[in-house]
Amino acid sequence: MERREWLIRTGITGTGLLLSKYLGAADRFWYMSAGDFAKADFGPGFKWGVTASSYQTEGAWNLDGKGESNWDYFSRIPGKIQNGENADVAADFYHRYSEDIDLIKAMNFQIFRFSVSWPRILPAGTGAVNNKGVDFYHRVIDKCLSVGIEPWITIYHWDMPQVLETQGGWANRKMIDWFSEYVDVLTKEYGSKVKNWIVMNEQLAFTGNGYMYGVFAPGRKSIGAFMKSVHHAVLCNAEGGRIIRKNVPGANIGFTLANTYVEPVDQKEKNIEAAARMDAIMNRLFLEPALGLGYPVDTVPILKKMRSLYEDGDEEKMKFDFDFIGIQYYYRTIAAKSIMPGMRAKEVMASDRGVPANTMGGEIYPEGLYQILKKFSQYKGIKNMIVTENGTCVPDKLENGQVHDKDRIEYFKNHLSAVLKAKKEGVNVNGYFVWSPTDNFEWDKGFSPRFGLVYIDFKTLERCIKDSGLWFKEFLNG
Repeated sequence: MERREWLIRTGITGTGLLLSKYLGAADRFWYMSAGDFAKADFGPGFKWGVTASSYQTEGAWNLDGKGESNWDYFSRIPGKIQNGENADVAADFYHRYSEDIDLIKAMNFQIFRFSVSWPRILPAGTGAVNNKGVDFYHRVIDKCLSVGIEPWITIYHWDMPQVLETQGGWANRKMIDWFSEYVDVLTKEYGSKVKNWIVMNEQLAFTGNGYMYGVFAPGRKSIGAFMKSVHHAVLCNAEGGRIIRKNVPGANIGFTLANTYVEPVDQKEKNIEAAARMDAIMNRLFLEPALGLGYPVDTVPILKKMRSLYEDGDEEKMKFDFDFIGIQYYYRTIAAKSIMPGMRAKEVMASDRGVPANTMGGEIYPEGLYQILKKFSQYKGIKNMIVTENGTCVPDKLENGQVHDKDRIEYFKNHLSAVLKAKKEGVNVNGYFVWSPTDNFEWDKGFSPRFGLVYIDFKTLERCIKDSGLWFKEFLNG
């Protein structure tokens, strides 16, 4: 078939710098001038929020009955975390939640999306509930409501009880029962106060990085364990949705995806096909089963092996009619063919291409967010999209009680411009959540990358709103 038609069918049409060369100037991305828009341009119903996670912020890792998490355990393995750091204290949100929620309010956000620590609620993974843990999240929710902030709960953001990890974690099919019990406890406990629920955060991140590449907890490197964890996470995602629907009348239910905009390094057929395979893994692997489309075996044939994991009824159990999908975008990925098995694709790093990147090496490419929103808008089963994470890490410096992070402000302006362009073209995107309200523990990279709108001195735990947070305060006041 003609090259343009092939690109369109594979979903990597792209109008970025590489593919626009081939497709012509008329397809090139259009940017609104940075800052040439206002809050009102997004519409009165557009949702503005911030997102944080339990392990990265809470600390109090063994207080008030909390059990050990997989990340508590993993972070103590020598060499796993940069600089040998851990999140035992992190941003100390457990003790400073009231102050942090006041800061979110001060920046004029209307939504606080946070996750619940599974081992804080069920220290043994199942069975006895830790009442002190339950009470903590009641206090967080009540504080949000008292200052006019809407709480959104993420049920699973990567920290599970270590006792379950020792039994195989996500690679064990028993996870479906374990996770269902956990969801049932949370929704019955908080459902009267919280109506917006996200079942899981970025399934690819905790399955791929945790069970295949070994850089996240539990540190396994097994394609078999990866495939099992993928299938069980897909089933848990849908089952979690069904439990929420049953327990929380009128709930708004979604899940979030780790998205990246994928383009080939050049127009050679082998690299275009590699980009399609990478796109299938990074953008389609968890979305399409939820929509009833199954795994993308057409593009990544190795996924046919997933069939061996199916039990009776799985094809139906993988599906759930979610109210929204959370888009989480940070960078573009440039792909080339790899001789390695599996995806047979490799990433060409931003550092090798000489393009702007954040301090973790991810390319800063706002057009990619526009392209992802356009791409996902073509799925008939997606009712609504919210950008549930977007942000960047820059080398912040606290000087005289201020942090002048102008690069982060430009990042937000350009990415909001991309969202607004998609919305004006009819894409059903209706929210934007910043990652993150405060600096936090960035998984295997420790405390070095700073994503927050609020600077935290991790020695004193003092807080300071950065210029980017002050920019949002003014922008959202409009």
